[in-house]
Amino acid sequence: MDCLFCKIAAGEIPSNKVYEDAEILAFHDIAPQAPVHVLVIPKEHIPSVDGVNAENADLVAHIFTKIPKIAASLGLTGGYRVISNCGDDAGQTVKHLHFHILGGKPLSLTMA
Repeated sequence: MDCLFCKIAAGEIPSNKVYEDAEILAFHDIAPQAPVHVLVIPKEHIPSVDGVNAENADLVAHIFTKIPKIAASLGLTGGYRVISNCGDDAGQTVKHLHFHILGGKPLSLTMA
């Protein structure tokens, strides 16, 4: 499989890590859209939100228990946004489930 995020999770491609455990990795986005822009990925390959099922739901739940801790470690005390793009029409460019944590300033309410 030629998945960019699988290679990052495996350590084959370097990243600016924020958090890592046996199941997930969080790292700074290389093209930030806010002062703080971190991606949280499962180390297991799941193509998108459409790939979440009963077998991997605990992994996704684990991600969501860690997101508040990751956000707090980044100093996002005024709030933050969590986004997951699903499919081409939503702008998903890497076909590996990931969640964007965005913050560090007041964010626009406008949807593109």
